Amino acid sequence: MVAGVGPNGGGGGDEYPGRFTGFVAVTCILGAMGGLIFGYDIGISGGVTSMAPFLKKFFPGVYHREINDRSHSQYCKFDDFTLTAFTSSLYVAAFFASLVASTVTKKFGRKWSMFLGGLIFLSGALLNMFASHVSMLIVGRILLGIGVGFSVQSVPLYVSEMAPHKYRGSLNIVFQLSITVGIFAANLVNYFTPRLTSVDGWRVSLGGACVPALIIMVSSFFLPNTPNSMLEQGKPKEAREMLRRIRGISDAEVEAEFRGIDEASAAARAVEHPWRNILLRRNRPYLVMSLLIPSFQQLTGINVVMFYAPVLFQSIGFKSDAALLSAVITGTVNVLATFVSIYGVDRWGRRFLFLEGGVQMIGSQVAIAALIGWKFGVTGDVTVLPAWYAWLVVGLICFYVAGYAWSWGPLGFVVPSEIFPLEIRSAGQSINVSMNMFFTFLIAQLFLTMLCHMKFGLFLFFACFLVGMSVFIYFFLPETKGVPIESVARVFRDHWYWRRFMVADDEDDKGGPCGKKFHSTAV
Repeated sequence: MVAGVGPNGGGGGDEYPGRFTGFVAVTCILGAMGGLIFGYDIGISGGVTSMAPFLKKFFPGVYHREINDRSHSQYCKFDDFTLTAFTSSLYVAAFFASLVASTVTKKFGRKWSMFLGGLIFLSGALLNMFASHVSMLIVGRILLGIGVGFSVQSVPLYVSEMAPHKYRGSLNIVFQLSITVGIFAANLVNYFTPRLTSVDGWRVSLGGACVPALIIMVSSFFLPNTPNSMLEQGKPKEAREMLRRIRGISDAEVEAEFRGIDEASAAARAVEHPWRNILLRRNRPYLVMSLLIPSFQQLTGINVVMFYAPVLFQSIGFKSDAALLSAVITGTVNVLATFVSIYGVDRWGRRFLFLEGGVQMIGSQVAIAALIGWKFGVTGDVTVLPAWYAWLVVGLICFYVAGYAWSWGPLGFVVPSEIFPLEIRSAGQSINVSMNMFFTFLIAQLFLTMLCHMKFGLFLFFACFLVGMSVFIYFFLPETKGVPIESVARVFRDHWYWRRFMVADDEDDKGGPCGKKFHSTAV
């Protein structure tokens, strides 16, 4: 059938020459290391909030309820507003920081936005490590959030613009891989630090965030800017040379791709108000994707597991050490499953991974809800849990995490970062990140209260969202596998639904937003 008539629409397209060079591999991998700070924070917060010394010092009400009060349901014993504010305050800060970051990213380049994010994150980590009052913890978390907002806004853009289009998906997923490595490292730190006797283990856990902060600061300092960013700053000679270097081909061979980027850059420079332009009808598809994909990513329920894995496992009957060990196990699965996505995203496509992962997560959530409902009911009262039951729950959670790790986890960052025209790219990525952080905040702030009131039904709640988002992907997301980043507008123009919003070819010829005319070769 003609591309775009059915739900799949897209694929095929312009081919630019280029090799997978060692230089582009190093720059993309080092740039993607910015995900470490986000991942470490996701993993560390749930661990320290299950440590008795940390709770006793900063959240004594939760501590005494956990130790002495047996009248509370297992579902409700960690339900505390201040405790959840400790976790969620970071994401409020990241929400606002990501909106500001677009200006810094556009004016100074992606690398300096990454560097600034690492520096601010480092200051927050130090403040948390030496905290003596809960207010210091919250301020530290806010600084961490600002750092995350800057980094997550700039890193996917950096990798998308540096990577050859044939390998863009795989290289961009290295960002998600670094997030999973950060989560895994945090889980390991949380497992071993409670055994320290000479120092408070929670201080080591929180202070460990300095390491990924220093990694992103040092790597971003030595990274080059992208050709797209150089053109935005009015440096065409440097941009051409950088593009030739990262593609590993001659000046003549790189000319076609450079011309495409230069035309997109010229159109971008002519746009004085990218935040206003993103609201134009022709940009409606990108705006919808930047709003829905990051929102859906959080509504998979993944951060229920990643933020509060130790607390969640304690709530279903694990002791503290066993809960932390189970979090290490799920973190390991998260890392390993991400390699499946790295291998498959540019072979099988974005849509296939989205849909397969969605089905896998729906089944897992329903099974987990059934198991927890069977043993805990609606009262949350249980005296003895057999070992086979507890480990079966862990196995199902691992199956769920694996489905997320090769679908919505990486692709929730990959797809939005590669679809925006250059004229609105920084603004669009800021919307993408801000929506991600907003829904991350909502989940982090409300999860323990929702668990207390919805009980095992919470997992069915997220399963329902997974059904809806899988339907959305099937009908409304075109395939962008193998499409050059400055040519992605074509697959939306070929799509059965989005083409009604796109500028017609004759309008493009008169100076449309993309500065060039795209033609599909897909059939």
